[in-house]
Amino acid sequence: MPIISTFHGIIIRMFYQEHGARHFHAEHQGDRATVLWDGTILAGTIRSAKARRLIQRWTAEHRAELQANWERVRTGQPLERIEPLQ
Repeated sequence: MPIISTFHGIIIRMFYQEHGARHFHAEHQGDRATVLWDGTILAGTIRSAKARRLIQRWTAEHRAELQANWERVRTGQPLERIEPLQ
């Protein structure tokens, strides 16, 4: 379960051999969610409104890098870290 970014107590991961819509996994204070490229939570929950906003902002700022990592996941290549929010 490779970690691709961490910021403000949020951990972002991508899993190998994923399928379905392009997504990543976010964790914050014990909450876990599957998040789409537009920042929408597909499954799970992130209870903190602030954490959800930060995840949405990070997603918007790093769509190109997310897409590149998604392609790496699909082909079994190593993932690259993505810059955290400042």
